[in-house]
Parts: sequence; structure tokens; C-alpha cells
Amino acid sequence: MGNRDDEYYDREDRRPSQRSSRDDDYRGSRRSDDRYRNDYYEDDYDDYDDRPRRKSSESSRNASGSGSGSRSSSGRSASHSSSRSGSSRSSSSRSSSSRSSASRSAKGSGKGGSRGGKKKKNQKLGIILVLAEVAVALVLLFVAYQVFFKVDVTKVGKVNMNEEVINKSISETVAENQEMKGYTNIALFGVDSREGELTKKTRTDTIIIASINNDTGAVKLCSVYRDTYLNLSNDEYTKCNAAYAEGGPEQAISMLNMNLDMDISDFITIGFRGLTDVVNALGGVPIEVTDAEISHLNNYQATMAQELKMDYTPVQSAGLQTLNGLQATAYCRIRYTAGDDFKRAERQRTVLMACLDKAKGMSYSQLETVANKAFGETYTSLDLSEILDLLKNIANYEVIDNNGFPEETMRATGTIGKKGSCVVAVDLESNVKWLHQFLFEDTEYSVSEDVKKYSEKIKSDTSSYLN
Repeated sequence: MGNRDDEYYDREDRRPSQRSSRDDDYRGSRRSDDRYRNDYYEDDYDDYDDRPRRKSSESSRNASGSGSGSRSSSGRSASHSSSRSGSSRSSSSRSSSSRSSASRSAKGSGKGGSRGGKKKKNQKLGIILVLAEVAVALVLLFVAYQVFFKVDVTKVGKVNMNEEVINKSISETVAENQEMKGYTNIALFGVDSREGELTKKTRTDTIIIASINNDTGAVKLCSVYRDTYLNLSNDEYTKCNAAYAEGGPEQAISMLNMNLDMDISDFITIGFRGLTDVVNALGGVPIEVTDAEISHLNNYQATMAQELKMDYTPVQSAGLQTLNGLQATAYCRIRYTAGDDFKRAERQRTVLMACLDKAKGMSYSQLETVANKAFGETYTSLDLSEILDLLKNIANYEVIDNNGFPEETMRATGTIGKKGSCVVAVDLESNVKWLHQFLFEDTEYSVSEDVKKYSEKIKSDTSSYLN
């Protein structure tokens, strides 16, 4: 993809001095507003020139078909070899007595000796054939192992997580916490990809924790801002969206669990095309569009339509309207208005809530069709059957609140050396306490010792840049 997402923007128009005024809350949270603004708008989040391309779905299918063929061939060859091997052993027993008889008769008959020699030759040939078939079967089994078990999963759909890695990221404090027991927490990742890699080596523009109260069906959504300065779960501190790029969903989930004292074990990842198709399958979603958003929404549409080889319909006016898939996806990506990336995260939650509301008005058979289509365009730890079970109860789900992390009054922004423009939890410990109160109504939560350690490290790394 040779073009930047934002090449359509006139560079002169993007200068800070000519930008629309930002909201007071956002400005008030900054410690280094001008430095953050200049660096932030010149970042490379929309530069795809050096991104590795993912194999086409056709190639994936061919590889999968080839692997399946290897697997079944292995089974047939092994079975056939076993049969031949048993036959060889039986033949060997019979030829043993034949050799004794042939030896005795050879003394009185040259012709009998000739027959014995021929039997020995046939026996050796049979053993060689059996060994050859066993060797072929072993080769096929080795190939199947390489294809299905050893290499990384690259296809979208269901993935089996490394439970040991995830469990290690959940602290004892969290594991023993009773307030969290009645909730199901799922990480939702929106990756910076059109038809590309969903497994790793791609940035997560969207990181949302969806927390479901198992008893009431109440849902709370909390965005974790992609530029938040956190421990990536390997004692490397930088923007948190780098965790997915480095180690896929396992590392991204571990990062969330370790820094936020969470117990997340499941995730759903979706790219631009996947979100576009899901919204279309739902028949579009109602969104209130402002005058300031229209030009950016249409510019993002134009870029994605070209890259996804789709047609697009420009949004003509402000107000409440039903956005189709491409329009809604473009809306999720807007960050050149007041509120910047904080406002973009809010737009993402708005579209997600609109999708849920739209889905609640559909029949189960309609939802099943949507789920089947979406499953092939996502990367998730959930089985399709698990997703369908969730959809059976969709009428009971209601998003009762949404917010972002770090919390507005406890965050700052600044350029943290070579790490670039970051969102900083001024005190991670206090933010984690707030998060547990927000998600689980736990007003007495005491953070883990690990979070205290990360909190001090973040202060040490960032305080000199925020003054």
C-alpha cells in the first residue's frame, strides 16, 4: 500500500496554528500541549509502505488444503504400512519353515534349492517395500506437524491461546479478588489493517475492555488509549499498542492484565474490512455526525475505498443518520478534530454501542448469518459456538457506561524521549483503583505489588518530560 492514509490532507491545513480549537478538558490535561500536538500529528500511524503483506486468502486455502492432504495421506500410509508389516511378519514365519524344508530337499534336488533362493529374494524385496512405506509415512507426518502444530497461526478465525502465558500475567491479588468473580472480561482489538495481518506485526488502533456482569447483563466499555505509556509485559516500557505488534494477542492481553490488574483470557480482533462488512450485515448503524467530522469522514472513506476496491458514498450533511460499513469504519478513524485521539477512542465506542443496539433488534437467524460472516474476518480465542451462545442472550445486554483509560483527570501527554508522543498515567496505581471502581464497583480495591512497581517506573521515566 504505497499511499499514506492521510495524504489527502493539505499539509498547510494540518499546521497547528490553523487547526480548530480543542476542547478545554483535553487541553487542561496536557503538560506539554504544543510539543505533543506537533509530534502527534506527524506520527507514522497511517504509513503502510513498510508493512509486510499478508498472504492472500487463496494462498492460505491452498496451503490449508495441502496440509489436510498431508494429514490424511499420513493416516492412510501409516495404516497401509501397518497392514503390510503384519503381512510381512506372517510371511516371515511361513518362509522360516519353508527354508528348513527347502534346505533338506536341496540336498537331493537342485531344483528345490532354486525355489528356496527365489523365496528369499522375494522376502527381502517385501521388507524393503515395507520400510519404504514406513519412511514415506514418517515424512508425511513430519510435514503435517510443521504445517499444523509448529508454525504460527496466520489464518483468521479461532486461535488456541497459550494458557500458561495468560495465567502468568494474572496476579495472585486478582485471582483471589471476589469482586471480579461475577464478570466476564473480553479484550477487543481493532488493528491498523485492511486485508492484512490480524495475528501480530500490526498496530492496535483500538483497545477496548468489554466487561459483562454475568448476573444482570450490564456491559461497561473502557478504551485503553493506544499511546498509553505502559509495561509491554516484558519490562519494556513504551506505547501500549506495540504489545500486539510484537507478540500478538497473547502479549497484548498480558500487557492489559499486568498493568491494570485484570483477568482477561479472551479476545476478538478485527480489521478495517471486517468492521465494514459487519456493519453492512447489520444494515448500517445510526450515528450523529457533526459538521467538523464530515470532510475527514469522507477523506478516510476515499482512501479505504481505493485500497479495499470498494465504492463509497460521501456523507453530505450533519445530523443523525444511518452510516454504512465503510462510512462507520471511516468515522471510527477520525482524529483531526477537537479531542484528537481521545475523541477517536470515544467514536469507536459509539460505533460499537450502535452495533449492539442494532443487533438487539434482529432475529437469532439473522444474527447467526452475521456471526458466520464476521467469524471469517476476525481473529479470536472464542469458538463460533461460543459467539453464538453470547448472541442468544444479546437482548439481555445493555451498555450502561463507557470511558477511557487513563482517566481524564489523572492523565498527561508529552513527548517521552525517543518513545514519541505518549499518554501518561500520572499515577498508574490511582488509575487502576479508578478502573476497578468503574468496571466492578469496587471502591476498596487495593492494587497488586506489581502495579505499584510499574507505577513508580512510569513516574521515573516520564516525570522529567511532563514538567
